[in-house]
Amino acid sequence: MSITLYGLKNCDTCRKALKYLQAKGADAELLDVRETPPTRQQLKDWCQKFGRDALVNKRSTTWRGLSDAQKEITSDAQAVALLREFPALMKRPVMDNGSALQLGFKPADADMLLQ
Repeated sequence: MSITLYGLKNCDTCRKALKYLQAKGADAELLDVRETPPTRQQLKDWCQKFGRDALVNKRSTTWRGLSDAQKEITSDAQAVALLREFPALMKRPVMDNGSALQLGFKPADADMLLQ
């Protein structure tokens, strides 16, 4: 099973998810969103799947550095634009096996992607 993780290579959670999936025998790859940003369409799809409030990590250092105007996200289009400008703002990892998506890492959720 091939699984793509979208996150940051220096993110502990992303590395833990990658290691977990590989130990389970998955062909897992981590794409750093700073080096290989998700497309606008991917971000739009993820906003619809998870909700923009779940996808935008409001507990991150990046979020705290934004202006009040930037923090006013009232549409998916605004969330997508913000995530394109600040990829580290995305909650991570987004795990994709080609037919299902998971946001964040929990072993039980990752196991569902392996089925």
